[in-house]
Amino acid sequence: MTTTIQKLTFEEYLTYEDGTDTRYELVDGELIPMSLGTGKHGAVIRFIVNQFENSLAQFKRPWVALPALIGVRSPRGRSWDTSRIPDVTVLPLAQWEEMADREAIINFNEPPPLLVVEVVSPSTKTDDYRSKRSEYGLLGIAEYWIVDPIAQKVTLCILDHEFYDTIEVQNDDRIQSPTFPDLDLTAAQVLAAKL
Repeated sequence: MTTTIQKLTFEEYLTYEDGTDTRYELVDGELIPMSLGTGKHGAVIRFIVNQFENSLAQFKRPWVALPALIGVRSPRGRSWDTSRIPDVTVLPLAQWEEMADREAIINFNEPPPLLVVEVVSPSTKTDDYRSKRSEYGLLGIAEYWIVDPIAQKVTLCILDHEFYDTIEVQNDDRIQSPTFPDLDLTAAQVLAAKL
């Protein structure tokens, strides 16, 4: 017996309801449930958002850092029916405010986020390092962090001609972010997620 998975269009995804609180990414038209992750996963996300928000306030940048609240429509393969929800998204405050009365998804005709972060878990490792990396590069997202508590490293992906150059930092190596040059963070601080 063969089961057929019904694929959704992007428009169907925006209105999809299954009667649960489950959040989904849309990947090539298929719904992929997003788990909550471990407490450590959430602590890392919270720590990064707090660090970004402190920097934005200190230097009066008109941006916002949001934890898993923004969808990013993404090209993938032959299908354009993919929408990712990064663990952390940094974008201009005005762009966030424009989403007040619509779905919080950045579409193809809108500027990409300034920076996105994915925190690796065993179930997302391949997507975080491979699929999302190529998708985010094609979208023109200037900076992509892959925070990997499993491998105890942070990989900074810096966009250069739709392809990411990578810098891996571990232990007490300082994270040198082009988007947040004033941050004074090490990989160990991010991975320890101490607030």
